[in-house]
Amino acid sequence: MVLRGWALAERGQFDEGIGRLRDGGDAYQATGANLESPHWFALLAEAYGKAGRVEEAQAVLREALALVERTGIRYHEAELHRLLGELFLGRAEERADACFRRALKIARQQHAKSWELRAAVSLARLWKSQGRRGEARELLAPVYGWFTEGFGTADLKNAKDLLDELA
Repeated sequence: MVLRGWALAERGQFDEGIGRLRDGGDAYQATGANLESPHWFALLAEAYGKAGRVEEAQAVLREALALVERTGIRYHEAELHRLLGELFLGRAEERADACFRRALKIARQQHAKSWELRAAVSLARLWKSQGRRGEARELLAPVYGWFTEGFGTADLKNAKDLLDELA
């Protein structure tokens, strides 16, 4: 139910998608399980953000980051900071920059190359919009260059497209 909700939100059906995400979380908890999954929070925050419900997305991310601190479950921490940065774009670019840098630092510490790639793409896009094209390319090219397969995935396609724009 959670993943179906996320998929609906990805297709632009925000209200139904967010409803299913929430219902899925509630159903999971009704089994007696504890919903302490940073991944679920990230999916919900991303759906809220895409729906333009920025304050709700930020609240979910604050809750997720508090969960990370409370439980020590850090596998999604870099992505949570990146998503928070995305919410600041167009509103508070210095804060967006700081979130993306923090996401990069965490991903590098965890040797989480996929999270590092996402954070690098987000930061490089921000820098490109600020006219810092050379810095953006210097940041993204080595991260992209680390990958040897998976070039058909959305993340690597996005990175390649951005590198082409920065050339």
